[in-house]
Amino acid sequence: MLQEMELALNEMTKNFTNVSSQMQNKTQRLVEDVDYSFDRQQVENIVAIVVPIFFGMIGILGLVGNSLVVIVVAANPGMRSTTNILIINLAVADLLFVIFCIPFTATDFVLPYWPFGNIWCKMVQYLIIVTAYASVYTLVLMSLDRYLAVVHPISSMSWRTENHAIIAICIAWAMIFALSTPAFFVHGEDTNDSSSSNLTACRILPEYSWPSFQMTFFLMSYLLPLMLICYFYVCMLIRLWRGDRVSAEGRRGRKRVTRLVFVVVGVFAFCWCPIQVILVTKSFNVYPLKLATIMFQIASHILAYTNSCVNPILYAFLSDSFRKAFRKIIYCRPRSDQNRQLGPLTKTTRAASTGDNL
Repeated sequence: MLQEMELALNEMTKNFTNVSSQMQNKTQRLVEDVDYSFDRQQVENIVAIVVPIFFGMIGILGLVGNSLVVIVVAANPGMRSTTNILIINLAVADLLFVIFCIPFTATDFVLPYWPFGNIWCKMVQYLIIVTAYASVYTLVLMSLDRYLAVVHPISSMSWRTENHAIIAICIAWAMIFALSTPAFFVHGEDTNDSSSSNLTACRILPEYSWPSFQMTFFLMSYLLPLMLICYFYVCMLIRLWRGDRVSAEGRRGRKRVTRLVFVVVGVFAFCWCPIQVILVTKSFNVYPLKLATIMFQIASHILAYTNSCVNPILYAFLSDSFRKAFRKIIYCRPRSDQNRQLGPLTKTTRAASTGDNL
């Protein structure tokens, strides 16, 4: 009996050893597939050239372009409509995103470790989340403003004022600052598992769920805002083409401003879609690490950050008054020429009160 038990125990130990060995071999193969399916030195060489050039260009264009937007609207009282106040807020959010996101993301790509410490890791990730939310929900407010101006042009006049726009912006920022606080706590400086030198990385800490955080960010910063914006635009398009009694000039003004917001939102959706998908798939460990996919991730980051510097270009191409104001700022034209270009103050003010003049 004891011999049979000993034989059974030896057999169980042998089977357990075989299973353990198979699991170790499988894990080793997975590690090899992930870590050694690309030439690390080649990737580092490409990143060291591509990231500083493109991130530097985006940073400079974002700082200059968005600063010009703020200066243009602030220097022209006749342009201070509800839409333009929201445009200023979008420019400020993009400026903060450029300042707090691009330099540190570029550094994180180029260096094999996080050099700024644990507190700044938390703060940078928190500010990135805050400014990303501020940008997209400013677009939601802009779409809501267009919806009210087009679908409820008379009843919304008492609501679509500069003071109410500023109050809405302040409430939005306060909610974003409060609701983004989890990002501060879940991020931190941690040991980089892919490095053999005990280097650190700024990322979501292991005790927190990366998939849950990333899915929440995807839903709240991309999918939900786009659904709201699409709803507002469907309602606007139905009203615009219904043929209500509006003058031809008023209809052209509405279509012009609606086209501007529509293009800005469309560019946002296009620019942020790839990186959002990549971050979600990486959080579930289903994003393959190869030379092509790593380059695609870098390109997706560049595309997403380009959105923060492309909006001023869209304003310049799609808005007559912005083009004139930009030229005035660039060429430093006198005030008399400004009045001649932008038209009589009474006309501009009256148009701005309806929010249809940009």
